[in-house]
Amino acid sequence: MEDNFRKLMDHDSMPVKTELLKNTDMFSSLLKHELKVISDHSEIISYKAGDSVFSSGNPGDSLYIVKSGEILITKQEPYAPVIDIARFIRGNCFGELDMLTESIREVSAHATEESELLVFPKTGTAFTDLLNDHPQISARILHTLLAGISSRIRSANALIKENSPIIQELKKQVYRDKLTGIYNDTFLLEQIRKHINAETPFSLLISKPDNFKELNDEYGHDAGDRVIKIMARQLRDFIADDNRTVRYKGNAMAVLLPGADREKAEQKAKEIRSFISHLNLDEITRGKAFCLSASVGVSLYPAHYTDPELMVTKTHELPLTGRKQGGNRILFPEDIRGEGGAAE
Repeated sequence: MEDNFRKLMDHDSMPVKTELLKNTDMFSSLLKHELKVISDHSEIISYKAGDSVFSSGNPGDSLYIVKSGEILITKQEPYAPVIDIARFIRGNCFGELDMLTESIREVSAHATEESELLVFPKTGTAFTDLLNDHPQISARILHTLLAGISSRIRSANALIKENSPIIQELKKQVYRDKLTGIYNDTFLLEQIRKHINAETPFSLLISKPDNFKELNDEYGHDAGDRVIKIMARQLRDFIADDNRTVRYKGNAMAVLLPGADREKAEQKAKEIRSFISHLNLDEITRGKAFCLSASVGVSLYPAHYTDPELMVTKTHELPLTGRKQGGNRILFPEDIRGEGGAAE
């Protein structure tokens, strides 16, 4: 322990320690004489703002109960910023699991303001000594601690249910495109894998504007980003299914069509091509006429591809080829020279 804290060792601290222990779940089941044993093996230590309580790498040989003030728990991985893990205030207990398992601390703790902590066991005493000297008390403490851990696990399981707000927010961070708000390529690949694993036929359409470079050259890249937002969100509304509309890369938009055969996929590709060409971009072009032209690549499972990554990559290449061929094209894999049965 650092030299800059003071220990309150006078007799007046005895009822204070007992009261703190009694109001903590871990010690609440102990009888009066048992609380006195724990109190005798505890001490109250004062910390100034900024003082370290313990650091990552220290042995987990004590638990702490906050008498006053606030304690911040932080963690830092190599080459990463410091992350705030938890804050503990009056009456909170922390550090008990490391003490029970005799683990090395993986986090650090410091006082954010002047604070007083009850520390158990006190300096010069080990928890294993208490286990040996007072087995009945130790057994009751261990039982309460394990029950508390089980309760935390149940609470954690409740938090990570599929539809919980935390999981929904996590999915949003992983699967949603930050610029447009629609789903991203990670989500697209996952959905394709699900369809393939279920052996469910589907079609993949990827559209890409032919003349997007002209838009960027004329109105700037910020305008280009705004057009991508308009195109993505309105395409999602046009398809009328959030789960089937994806921003793939840059200005490319993907649409999944479960159960769609070649005829239905081609018809939908024509509709998407027409939809993009009729987008109203007046708010970006300040009223100056500008119409996007788009090419659309279409591939089918299992007719064209059975590998998810290959399917997405090859389908994305089709509108690029369409642009080279003059734009406003709808292409299937067999329309490209070199693909199985390719047309000359």
